Amino acid sequence: MFLYGIGVGVLAPMNAIYMKDGIGLTKAQITWVFSSSLLLNMLLTVAAGLFSDRLRRRKAIPMVAAALCACGLLVYMRADGFAPALIGMALASAPSGMIMGQMFAMARNHYTRWAPDIVEISQLWLRATFSVGFFSGLLVGANVYLFASFRGVLWGNLLGYVALFSLLLLYREVETEPGAKRAAGGEPYSLAMLIALLLLSCADAIRGLYLPLVVSGKFGDPRYASYLWSAQAVFELLFMTMAGYWAAKYGSKRLILYAAIGAFVTYIVYAQTDSLAVYFTMQPVYSFFVSVLLGVAMGYVQRMFIHRAGFGASLYVFITQTASLVGYMLPLVVPGISADIFYIPAGLVLISVAIQCVVLLRERTVGYNRG
Repeated sequence: MFLYGIGVGVLAPMNAIYMKDGIGLTKAQITWVFSSSLLLNMLLTVAAGLFSDRLRRRKAIPMVAAALCACGLLVYMRADGFAPALIGMALASAPSGMIMGQMFAMARNHYTRWAPDIVEISQLWLRATFSVGFFSGLLVGANVYLFASFRGVLWGNLLGYVALFSLLLLYREVETEPGAKRAAGGEPYSLAMLIALLLLSCADAIRGLYLPLVVSGKFGDPRYASYLWSAQAVFELLFMTMAGYWAAKYGSKRLILYAAIGAFVTYIVYAQTDSLAVYFTMQPVYSFFVSVLLGVAMGYVQRMFIHRAGFGASLYVFITQTASLVGYMLPLVVPGISADIFYIPAGLVLISVAIQCVVLLRERTVGYNRG
């Protein structure tokens, strides 16, 4: 997870810049490349989730995906126009949808067998490990670019997939009986809660896209956005384990609701304040939301499909990918850049909070009736 996070983080902030300056694509072409690749990624994510639960071993799926991504990067490096860039990027990124969900599914099976008392917190630790790798990759990518340009960044991303393939080759996977019941403690299926989580993820994707642009335009220095991300990363790592304990004590749905309220307050403050200090003050609040969304919510979705670990993990990844697609497409329909953009994620979170309140009230009513 750590090395994979580094490989992804190395390229993430540079990719759009490479398409614009290194290949010469327009804004619309860059959006098409990202969106098309992400759509293919989403399809492969769901397909892998449905298919993997029929297998005794699933590690071949992320291994094949890593190999395809590495081959795609070799094509992407040689792109000199829109069509080669589209083909290379699709091959380099679309198969990655078969990696993250399956790795979490393998981890859940592994901990269920060998350490059942820490299954849920292990998922949070693994997600935190990926985050540490991702933010390390951001730092590595920025420094590699200084002395090796875009080509060095792309090779760094490729090495991340090579490292992932090598480690999976050595990993001894816990075999499972397809369709067998492997764990207890699942959550009841709730389409309403899945929609609520999708809305929260969409809000976070919009914030991730626009916060650097708003901060740079409002305060005149793009470095402030990097400082904000760094502050968020520190608090996010601190909250990951704490969120797991709080979820076990108070319940996942209740903790997700509290975190969503914190996100709503943050978006409103972003939209109304002109103080950089206030932006920094809100980072711990937002980091708590991100920790819950990336960790607790992931475990909650997996437990909805407790006997289908591959599909549950892939479904959560699919939700986050759908949110990212919203973030990619929004610049095409929203004119200009201003802090007022944060009223949009605030509205999405408000709708999500309303849905969650209805679900919790309904569960409480059912509990009273049974009592």
